[in-house]
Amino acid sequence: MARRCELTGKSVMSGNNVSHAHNKTRRRFLPNLCNVTLMSEKLGRQFSLRISANALRTVEHRGGLDAFLSKARDYELSDRALKIKRDLSKAEAVAS
Repeated sequence: MARRCELTGKSVMSGNNVSHAHNKTRRRFLPNLCNVTLMSEKLGRQFSLRISANALRTVEHRGGLDAFLSKARDYELSDRALKIKRDLSKAEAVAS
């Protein structure tokens, strides 16, 4: 399982630990990933996703999973999130 947020694409970054003596050693910055279950109101289903804590705050700020996915860029989303986005667009087309 990759350490990558399924909604924002945030992944592992690398950098340096810098000591007081200014010695540099390589390190990894891991994203704060959480396993959450989000509800889609238009589809009436729940989806289990592995997303970063920052993405969870953004989903709540935008008004839910449906609103977040409608504004999200396709290249940032995982395959599972893209499938949910396509299902949402199909449901909107049928409703209108």
